[in-house]
Parts: sequence; C-alpha cells; structure tokens
Amino acid sequence: MASAPEPVPDPFPLDVRKLLVAGNRIQRIPEDFFIFYGDLVYLDFRNNSLRSLEEGTFSGSAKLAFLDLSYNNLTQLGAGAFRSAGRLVKLSLANNHLAGVHEAAFETLESLQVLELNDNNLRGLSVAALAALPALRTLRLDGNPWLCDCDFAHLFSWMQENESKLPKGLPHQKTVVETGKSGSGPRCGTGTTEQNPIASLR
Repeated sequence: MASAPEPVPDPFPLDVRKLLVAGNRIQRIPEDFFIFYGDLVYLDFRNNSLRSLEEGTFSGSAKLAFLDLSYNNLTQLGAGAFRSAGRLVKLSLANNHLAGVHEAAFETLESLQVLELNDNNLRGLSVAALAALPALRTLRLDGNPWLCDCDFAHLFSWMQENESKLPKGLPHQKTVVETGKSGSGPRCGTGTTEQNPIASLR
C-alpha cells in the first residue's frame, strides 16, 4: 500500500535563507509558508508532487531570488502566479506537465534573468508573458510540442529576435505539430503554406 504524500516538513528556523526540500512527494505549498519564512533567498522544491500554485502562495517572499519547481506535476500557471516574488532572478519550471501559461503569469518579475519552461506540454505561449520580463537573459523552451498556428508565428518571431537568449536555439521542426490537412502548414489569414512550417516562419 502506497504511503500518503508528505506535507512540507516543519518546523524550520524562521530565519532560514536556503531551503532544500527536493524529493519529498510534497503536494502543496501552504498559503502562509512565506509569511513565516520571509527570509528565504533560495528554495529548491524540485522532484515533488505539486499540481498547482494557489493564489497568494508567494505572499511574503520578497527576498526570494532562486526558485526551482522542476520535476513536479504542474499543469497550469494562472495570472500573477508569482506575485510578490519580484526579486526572483532564476525560476525553473522544467519537466512539469504545463499545458497553459497565462499571459500575466510572470507579471512583477522584473528582475528575472533565467526562466526554464523546457520539457513541458506547451503547445503555445503568449508573447505578452515574455514581454513582462525586461531583465530576461536566458530562456529554455525546448522539449515542448509546439502547435504551428498563427499564435505560434508570433512566438517564433519573438524567438528569432531574441535567439541569443535561447541556449538551445530555435525549436527543431520535429518538435512542432502542424495544423490543417496532411502536408500543409499553418493557416494564417487567407493564405496557406505547403512548406516546412518552421522554415515558412523564418
């Protein structure tokens, strides 16, 4: 019989600055967690069982600079998911099951330099979500099943303009799912393209 998922271990010293709780099957971060641990600068929460981030989760996290939420079970990021975590410099959301990211998910993250969204289930991503990150230097988007449609055309244009921020380069054509009939590319406006969908967007 499988054992029950573990809660966030407690207690920690209230003035703790670096916390490593990876690999503990934790399902949720309590809403008041950062109210008690507001001095945290580094939080390694990878390889747990988080399914969602509740609104207000990061209230009180004004000092947090490094947050690793990779290898969890997150599927969606809502508007203002990281509100109050305005000093974040690195945020890893890699290797989750993210299928949707709200265009306002990263609002207030004006200091964020590294964002990892690789190896999720993203088929699209609003350019507005990335435009909210003026300090962004490194972005991982590889390993997602992008849907090649008009929305992706906007994202691909952004990626071309910011290719220096993509350590893995532009997405490979095999990672992009074509729309429309077999053999055709994305349908944008009244035109269609019979070429490779990635090449047609260059």
